[in-house]
Amino acid sequence: MNATLSPIGAPGAATGAAPTAFIRKGAGDKPVLVYENVRKTYGDFVALNGVSLQVNKGEVMCLIGPSGSGKSTLLRCTNALETLNGGQVYLDGVPLPTRESEVRRVRQRMGMVFQSFELFPHKSALDNVAMGPITVLGMKEDEARTRARALLDKVGLSSKADNFPANLSGGQQQRVAIARALAMGPDVMLFDEPTSALDPETVGEVLNVMKKLAQEGMTMIVVTHEMSFARRVANWVVVFENGAIMEEGPPEQIFDHPTVARTRDFLSHLGWDG
Repeated sequence: MNATLSPIGAPGAATGAAPTAFIRKGAGDKPVLVYENVRKTYGDFVALNGVSLQVNKGEVMCLIGPSGSGKSTLLRCTNALETLNGGQVYLDGVPLPTRESEVRRVRQRMGMVFQSFELFPHKSALDNVAMGPITVLGMKEDEARTRARALLDKVGLSSKADNFPANLSGGQQQRVAIARALAMGPDVMLFDEPTSALDPETVGEVLNVMKKLAQEGMTMIVVTHEMSFARRVANWVVVFENGAIMEEGPPEQIFDHPTVARTRDFLSHLGWDG
C-alpha cells in the first residue's frame, strides 16, 4: 500500500489548482495492524471477502458503507471475537493468536467500545471503570480507583463517579464505556458505531471525547455512520460494500472527490454535500 496518494479529481477545480500529494499519517513507521486477504463467512454468507488493509500508528481510520457491508465484522475479527476463515490479521507484525490465553493478552492491547454500553448495572461508574485494572491487570484497588477517577474526568464525568448506569443518560453511559476501555491502557481503540444507540442530543458529547483521543494521538478504528465526524477527524477513510473495500483514501478524497461511482451514490443517499 502506497504511503503517497495523488487524489483523482482536482480539489481546486474551481481555481485551477492541481491535485496535491497526500502523505498518510504514520507512513514512515511500522503499521500497527495489517489485514491480509481476510475472509469471514457464516455458512454460505460471505461477510468479508479478501480484505487487505493497514492501520498506522496514531492514525484515525473510519470505516463507512452500507449496513451489513462487513465493517463491524472486521472490527470483531480485529479483536479476535470472530475467527477468520481465511487470511491473517497482524498486530505489530505478529499474527493474531488462536489460543484463548494468548487472545486474552492481545485483547488487553485493544480497547473496544460497542453500540450497546454493556456496563454492569449494579456497579457505579467508578467501579465499572476500575474493575478491569483490578481483575485483569492485578492493580491494587486504590490505584485502580485513582486511575478510574482520572479517566472519568477525562471524559467529562467526574461528577458522576458514584452514579449507577440507570441514573446516567445514554451519552454518559457510553462515555463511561470509553473510560472503561481506556483504563486497560490499550494501544488501539476500536469503536463499533458508538453513537448509533444514542439520542441526537447526546451524540456530540461522545464524538467530542473521541475527537480528543484522536488529537492526543490514539490509534483508532471507528465504524461509523457519522459522516461529518469521519470527514473532520479521520486521517484515512475506508468504504465497504458486500464484504469488500470499494475505495480508501484521505477524507478529502472520499468525501469531496470519490473515485468510485458507488461511493458517490452511497454518500448522496446520506445527503452528504461536502
